[in-house]
Amino acid sequence: MLRRISLVCFALIVMLAVPEKWAAAQSSRLSNADLCNGMDRRSPESQIIGCSALIKSGVNTPKVLAMAYNNRGNAFSDIGEYERAIQDYAESINLDSRDPKPLNNRGVAYQKRGEYDRAIEDFDAAIAIDPSYANAFANRGETYQKKGKLALALRDFDDAIRLRPALAAAWSERCWIHALMGELQAALADCNEAMRLEPNGAAATFDSRGFTYLKMGEWKSALADFNLALRLDPKLASARYGRGIAKLKTGDLAGGKADTAAAKAVEHDIEDKFHRYGVQ
Repeated sequence: MLRRISLVCFALIVMLAVPEKWAAAQSSRLSNADLCNGMDRRSPESQIIGCSALIKSGVNTPKVLAMAYNNRGNAFSDIGEYERAIQDYAESINLDSRDPKPLNNRGVAYQKRGEYDRAIEDFDAAIAIDPSYANAFANRGETYQKKGKLALALRDFDDAIRLRPALAAAWSERCWIHALMGELQAALADCNEAMRLEPNGAAATFDSRGFTYLKMGEWKSALADFNLALRLDPKLASARYGRGIAKLKTGDLAGGKADTAAAKAVEHDIEDKFHRYGVQ
């Protein structure tokens, strides 16, 4: 796809109850439950350590174990070990089959591995358990978008926003879908709402709005948004390529050629993708 270094995949950490004996631990040290809950934000590895200790302790209920496997799966996913993450989510699902969160999170891991059909199966199952699960709709929408099924993606983002109107990333993603479909005013409105909900901005949102302005022929506005996207995520190839086009359109030939070449070095087929989406 044109972008997708940037969007959050709406995986969830489930908070474990902290047993009394752990709550009494020294304040300078985090308990295994705290670590498993991700309270040590320095690295996912500490979360893996905490969850592993809980799993190995042999003293926890199936419900607590299911949460620990889910959280460890999230940590593995954070460091790109998707196979291990998928294994942990499967354990969590086996222990608590009525919790939609590990199904959603396993779908995210499958999506990151490019196994889109398996991801959609998990999102379907999560939504069947909880039809109000906005994150699962958003994740399924992103997966449909990656498969090129834009109408299905748009429907899912409509549902995600209906269920959780404050979910800025869903507005950002719907902006992107509208832009790809040529519905540029709707795209612009969605990106602006995403920015209102998330005032500090996100690279994906600026990238989407820049792409929208590019398709509208508003080169200076596109250039400004791509600059902001790259400030937040310098490796975002679509923003780099889009900025290159905006520079070319405004007469900066050297700068435009440098940006498009740099984007192609990161994502070799990005020019073809822009062409498919109507931007020459």
